[in-house]
Amino acid sequence: MSTTWNGVFPAATTQFNADFTVNVDATARHVDYMAGAGIHGVIMLGTVGENMSLQHEEKVAVLRAAVERVKGRIPVLTGIAECTTAQACRSAEAAEKAGVDGLMVLPAMVYKSDPRESIAHFRAVARSTGLPVMIYNNPVTYHVDITPQIAQELAGEPKFVAIKESSENVRRITDLITLLGNRYSLLCGVDDLVLESVMLGANGWVSGLVNAFPHENRLLWDLMMAGKWAEAREVYRWYTPVLHLDTHVKLVQYIKLAQAECGLGSEVTRPPRLPLEGAEREAVLAIIRKAIATRPTVAANA
Repeated sequence: MSTTWNGVFPAATTQFNADFTVNVDATARHVDYMAGAGIHGVIMLGTVGENMSLQHEEKVAVLRAAVERVKGRIPVLTGIAECTTAQACRSAEAAEKAGVDGLMVLPAMVYKSDPRESIAHFRAVARSTGLPVMIYNNPVTYHVDITPQIAQELAGEPKFVAIKESSENVRRITDLITLLGNRYSLLCGVDDLVLESVMLGANGWVSGLVNAFPHENRLLWDLMMAGKWAEAREVYRWYTPVLHLDTHVKLVQYIKLAQAECGLGSEVTRPPRLPLEGAEREAVLAIIRKAIATRPTVAANA
């Protein structure tokens, strides 16, 4: 499978049954549905996939099911998010055995590493398998910043092929390209900054709301790739109120609620994440339902 990771890559949700057990089949079916809608790859067990809420054996089962369902049509990546480097290496090795095509590696969870420690962590995980690696930078959520200078330090390791940039600072796209040229594939990791990021040179999009609106995501992506910026802006303006849900601490609950409202899955999350209720739930539902009612005609008929 090629490691030139461009295009729309869902951060796929993990589906649960009412008793909070993993619904492996429903998770794989949804990946298959999104593949049919034209996604270019998929990332299992990221933040939206509730990585840290799953046991090791559950993660392996989800990965095996996704690989089996996709059957090589698109690359399957997995998030690697663990509290220690050793655990991250173990997860990476298990993912490789499960048949995934690549890793999306996060800094170690809980402990906030400094640049030297972050570099050592990423290098150790990369060397634990033969798989290519997407570096995931999300200092807003995980409080560790993988700066362009750190990316430059890691550039000597050929397994690092892409960066998911989620700092919410679109200047980073330009800074990375200025410093490193086309050394990495650059993927926008913030849904409501994708048009800006693509205009600055990002060649991929790791999206959360694609779980609910896969056809609309592909429509927006295709318009941007065709340089049809006026049409892309119109779709983006329709989509942005929903895309804002990706930047909230409850993004998993919000995205799963949107997915459920679109008839594409369950909103069940594992505690400590609880179902939305009251005024908060009604406010989020109003945003989602307005988007469904006014979705672009071409996408709605896709």
